[in-house]
Amino acid sequence: MIISPCISICKTDPSTGYCYGCGRSNEEKRLWKLEETTDDWKKENIIEIEKRLTGWQLESFKESYSYKIKNGMSLFKKNLIKE
Repeated sequence: MIISPCISICKTDPSTGYCYGCGRSNEEKRLWKLEETTDDWKKENIIEIEKRLTGWQLESFKESYSYKIKNGMSLFKKNLIKE
């Protein structure tokens, strides 16, 4: 099972149409939820996301997504729980 790249920062850039947190379009988010979407497609989508993001946004995504894979929640949610 491939973990969703959502890192709980769900806000779409009006210029690009991509989420500031995970870098996905609304259509990509929709496809992730479908049962028939393959793991191969999801792996390729993560590669595309990482090509799409740059600088601090890419680093933030990689750090939070890695944390989510290991711990079951994004760093953003972890920090909300602390507060």
